[in-house]
Amino acid sequence: MDAKSIAEKVVGKMFDNDWFSQWLGIERVLVEPGKCILRMKIRKEMLNGFAIAHGGITYSLADSALAFASNSHGRQSVSVETSISHTVALKEGDEITATAEEQSLTNKIGIYIITVRNTSGATVALFKGVVYRTSKEWFPQDK
Repeated sequence: MDAKSIAEKVVGKMFDNDWFSQWLGIERVLVEPGKCILRMKIRKEMLNGFAIAHGGITYSLADSALAFASNSHGRQSVSVETSISHTVALKEGDEITATAEEQSLTNKIGIYIITVRNTSGATVALFKGVVYRTSKEWFPQDK
């Protein structure tokens, strides 16, 4: 099985069991080894008391992109450190896209930058994630 097929198989399995990402309404746009693009729409129940998207919504989208990108190599990976900067407020009906890109990958650590943009292409959040790569394979039989 080639690397892209493994990435798609891993992310498919993860997504099928990820009820929160499904509740968010996340759509998988692109899955490749070390990279993932996700898209979703801001709904009314995602707004805070200022009638803008709760910061946890963009954080959650970016965190899902981190999870999918970091596990896409076929090894189970878990986040150990994350941070986010919110740069533009979001309103109900806004569609946002998170692009996770691998910056560094070693045997034990992966570093990813996730950029969240709105439909006009403006950056609405910047997220950095560090993951620990376990030795456990998602599908050892596919090796």
